[in-house]
Formats: sequence, structure tokens, C-alpha cells
Amino acid sequence: MTEREWDKRLRIRTIGREDEDNPHYSPYEPTPYSVLQRLADSGHIGRKDWLLDYGCGKGRVAFFMAATVGCRVTGIDHSRKLIDMARENRKSARLGDRVRLECCLAEQYEARNENVFFFFNPFSGKVFESVLRRLEKRDSGKLILYYPSEEYMTWMNLMPEVEHIDTIDCGVLFNGKNDRERIEVFRLRNIELM
Repeated sequence: MTEREWDKRLRIRTIGREDEDNPHYSPYEPTPYSVLQRLADSGHIGRKDWLLDYGCGKGRVAFFMAATVGCRVTGIDHSRKLIDMARENRKSARLGDRVRLECCLAEQYEARNENVFFFFNPFSGKVFESVLRRLEKRDSGKLILYYPSEEYMTWMNLMPEVEHIDTIDCGVLFNGKNDRERIEVFRLRNIELM
């Protein structure tokens, strides 16, 4: 299915890029549906999980995962404009009632029931470090990084209590040889940063 067909099927509008003025936060760029389908099929997120999408934008990851996997999802974004668009999507989305949306800075959000954490490079390495420091108190869970930056991977390698459990190749979806076209999955266990 095309991006537009997926949006129509989920009854949401997530296509298009939104630029950002804050140097620590990336512009809104939706995760491709083909990548989300690969993640949903991987078994790393199940119906009993509660996913936290950092930098959720218009809510594509949240609504897709709620509809296909059946999990609960929290989407956070620092942009009021994007959260308002996501809230509009929630009104019409399939299983939109399984999605909670909050406008806040990622480094200030206190994870509650969430046990799976999704990142598509939504912010700078400095913010990523702050988010990891907030998550270091958790006993378990998973970190899922799509198209991981070198800086994000460096931080993951500095975390001695994190176990890498899977790499999901997404390069074949885009007919390219870009080695960043992948999903990296890590298991959290009593995280402590060096």
C-alpha cells in the first residue's frame, strides 16, 4: 500500500514534512509505513505493551501500532502545532482511543506505564542523553531506534546494562544500500549510563 492508502485506511493525515526552528529537535518527517509494518511483524511490540513514541508529530506511529498490533501508545512532541494535528487525527483514527497525546519536552517527560520506547532521531544527541538518563531508573523495557544516527548508537554503546537483541534490515524496502535503513532493538535492564 502507498503512504496515502495507509493514511486513508487508518483515517488519519500524516503525510508531509514540517520544519522546526529549535536546533535540538528535528523536523517532522513521518516514519514510512513499510518500516512500521516490518516493525509490527517483528513481534517486538505486542498487544500487552505500551509504546512511547518520542517526537510523535502527527501521530503516524501511534495510530498505526494501535491499529495493527493493538498496543496502547503515548505520543509526545514538543510542538503544539503537531500535537494539535495528532489530536485531530485521533478523532477519526481507528482505535484512536488507545492513543494518549501530550505536548511536552522529551527530556521532561516521566514515563509511566510505557515499556517500549520508539525513536526516529526526533532530537539532538544531547536531548537523547537526557531522555536516556530519565529511563535509566526503569527495570525493563525495550528501546527501538529507526534509522539510528551515529550519535544515538554511540550513546547506546555507552550503556552497559542494555542488551542489543535485534537488527531489522529495512534497506530492501528502499532499493538502496544505506546501512542506516534499519531498526535496532535493545532490551533495558537496570540502565546506568557511564
